[in-house]
Amino acid sequence: MSRALSIFTSQPAAFWWLGLGALGAALTAAPTLPEPAGYSVFVDERAAFGIANFWNVVSNAPFLLVGAWGLYVLARSRPEAFVEREEKWAYAVCFLAVALIALGSSYYHLAPLEEGRLMWDRLPMGIGFMAVLSAVIAERVSLGAGVRSLVPLVVAGVASVLYWRWSELRGAENIVPYAVVQYGALLAIVVIAVLHPSRYTRGADVFVAVAIYALAKIAELLDGRIYSLGAVVSGHTLKHLLAALAIGWLVRMLQLRTPISRPSSAHPTR
Repeated sequence: MSRALSIFTSQPAAFWWLGLGALGAALTAAPTLPEPAGYSVFVDERAAFGIANFWNVVSNAPFLLVGAWGLYVLARSRPEAFVEREEKWAYAVCFLAVALIALGSSYYHLAPLEEGRLMWDRLPMGIGFMAVLSAVIAERVSLGAGVRSLVPLVVAGVASVLYWRWSELRGAENIVPYAVVQYGALLAIVVIAVLHPSRYTRGADVFVAVAIYALAKIAELLDGRIYSLGAVVSGHTLKHLLAALAIGWLVRMLQLRTPISRPSSAHPTR
């Protein structure tokens, strides 16, 4: 036991890989769970300018703007923002996925009850969650572990959505893997951020971004109740705006941060 603990102390990345393996094992034993009834029924169905469900569609525009802003910041980043160039990879995947959310979610919300549209909303979301997790691992646990985990995590995110869609087509819908990707990634990000300090300043911004996204999910759950307060805006529309703000907070973090220490496992791909 003491030898195992010493390994995890000296090589914290091993602990997180073991955790991912345990999560995968638990996932295979988890019961199946279908999408909640009425998930794709939204209270605000107002059309405008010939666009159905106007506000739930156009409120996706901030995702495109924030994704493009993030990619611009990466391209023009200060040397202090990234000690190693490999650290940009996960953020590049994340911001590209965020920009694609604008397209996929708009397509879905134009006709949310139409078969197959939800998959195109969820695919970039699954990629985005996993890319952020990879970035947090690289910045707080090990650069090498973060870089090596990017492709497997993104593949897992995509696979969770494809599996959900496949199970839906088979008549045995199971949303559990996708829920694990979304909520499991957020939980892992918070746990890693608590246990491992960032190698950069502005480390607390990760908690702020997660808190904003939590507010977005609450707004989503209160879709109808928020809309009933004057029929001005629905909870789902607010969800889109808050989720985009959460990503924007991460972009702002990258703009303002400076390094505290150099990463472990420098130049992992060389």
